[in-house]
Amino acid sequence: MADTLADAENDSCDVVDSARRGRPAAGQDPVKRSQIIEGARRVFIDKGFEAASMNDITREAGVSKGTIYVYFANKEELFEALIEEERGTIFKNMYDMLDRADDLRQTLVKFGTVMSMKITSAKVIQAQRTVIGASDRIPDMGARFYERGPKRGHDKVAQFLNAAVDRGLLKIDDVDLAAYQFTELCLAGLFRQCIFAYRTKAPSQDEIDHIVRTGVDVFLKYYGTEKLAEEESHQLIALEAKAKAKA
Repeated sequence: MADTLADAENDSCDVVDSARRGRPAAGQDPVKRSQIIEGARRVFIDKGFEAASMNDITREAGVSKGTIYVYFANKEELFEALIEEERGTIFKNMYDMLDRADDLRQTLVKFGTVMSMKITSAKVIQAQRTVIGASDRIPDMGARFYERGPKRGHDKVAQFLNAAVDRGLLKIDDVDLAAYQFTELCLAGLFRQCIFAYRTKAPSQDEIDHIVRTGVDVFLKYYGTEKLAEEESHQLIALEAKAKAKA
């Protein structure tokens, strides 16, 4: 208790001192916040969410108890901040390619390939296992994880498919369902094999390419329109003519 009070007093002094010297106030220093998150990352990887404690994280991060509670109220909040940071780094700009949809098939293939590679990566699989394990005790955290990550991504895919429908390239009665179907086709068994450690290494590039291209073929065969078929036929003719010209 005395240690906690001493830490709190030190943090209070730090706030005043920071204000005087123009440094970030308590809870506002990005370097200190990153230091805490990095310590938490190592502890969560080593011990898992349930076994990890704020004391463990404090020692690993090299900060006082008072300092860590200035930035994060509890272990759950710290873990969510870690997940958000990881998600921002791993999935940054991934959905931007859906804004450049000149060639529908190639856009779906490129996006599906990148998505599958990231979702089956070791970092993402480890994070999802941890969230799943913690969600039984803290269901709200699991719900927030889904809403801020998978659900946002799903909505962007649905928005892209809606735009393709408006262009007359796809005919879809239930776009929400189709967006889920597209994701599943691009992963086709990979995610479950990885999440349950049946597969100990991430899928190869060749394997992902094959699964995604086959999945896109199935998706467009069912939802593609005659207009899409005509556009792809014209593209093929143009490519063949270009190849002949080079020869």
